[in-house]
Amino acid sequence: MTKTFRTRFFYRAGNVLFVILLRAGMPAGPCSLLTVRGRKSGQPHTVPFIPIEQDGQRWLVAPYGVVQWVRNLRTARTATLTHNRRSEHISVTELDNREAASVLKQYLMQIGIVRPYFDVTKDALLSTFESEAPRYPVFQITPVNDQGKRR
Repeated sequence: MTKTFRTRFFYRAGNVLFVILLRAGMPAGPCSLLTVRGRKSGQPHTVPFIPIEQDGQRWLVAPYGVVQWVRNLRTARTATLTHNRRSEHISVTELDNREAASVLKQYLMQIGIVRPYFDVTKDALLSTFESEAPRYPVFQITPVNDQGKRR
């Protein structure tokens, strides 16, 4: 059975501390900061994040399902991705289940800590990942230049 993600006090406090350290320039491997404007408040919200690369593209995967940053990103469709104090404005496109399946498989192979939240194993067939995809939104990242145009 899949583990259900619940944000507890220690998780939230750890995220706040991690965001502070990443903003200060602490090297943390592939970890980045995703800043998205809130869909109701309009205020920016920042979460630590690990984007993945596959076939020359970059992707954002929601390993804990449809959480607040996913809802905000679906509404805003733009965000800021910061890695090692270098920020870039991005535009995102949510993938359909068929397209998301291979990205989810790659994500599960790269980011082992999220395995308990998935009903599939990293060795499962792509068709199994396709049936799992509705629970885990996947977004394709497209850089946006300063004039708001996609590159």
